[in-house]
Amino acid sequence: MSELTYEKATFAGGCFWCMVQPFDELPGIIKVESGFMGGHVDQPTYEQVKSGKSGHYEVVQITYDPKRFSYEKLLSLYWPQIDPTDPEGQFHDRGPQYRTAIFYHNQSQKEKAINSKVELKNSKRFAKPIVTEILEASTFYAAEEKHQHFYKKSSSEYKEDRRKSGRNEFIKSHWE
Repeated sequence: MSELTYEKATFAGGCFWCMVQPFDELPGIIKVESGFMGGHVDQPTYEQVKSGKSGHYEVVQITYDPKRFSYEKLLSLYWPQIDPTDPEGQFHDRGPQYRTAIFYHNQSQKEKAINSKVELKNSKRFAKPIVTEILEASTFYAAEEKHQHFYKKSSSEYKEDRRKSGRNEFIKSHWE
């Protein structure tokens, strides 16, 4: 199948290490890549982004086949990975680089993201406001290789980081 039929979806959900696995290796998902989006520094490094001064979000960029995996399905996987009410970061990762956002790549994605956010708000699942931003996608910068598929490369460190972060407990108490 031609790469021309593939689309991109980009999500910020706190530490990108925790955002790869939920989307990885599903039928119709071609690639999941950790990186950065939305800042003012060209070719930022992990250290620059981690400092919170580059303006970037940590993101995952997903290349997918929309004929096999819909954007709506990606959104339905995204929301339960995050605390959409936290404007200061995610779990133990604090700072602007760890805020949540959906970066849309076209008008259709924008409309679907807005609709999914409204649905979540109307569900009354959360008492606090849904603060996840919906932003136009900008230049994606891939993170250094050591950060790609971290959950596989450094499984023990990944599991320990997730455990300490409080992400697993939050997901279990709010989404399951």
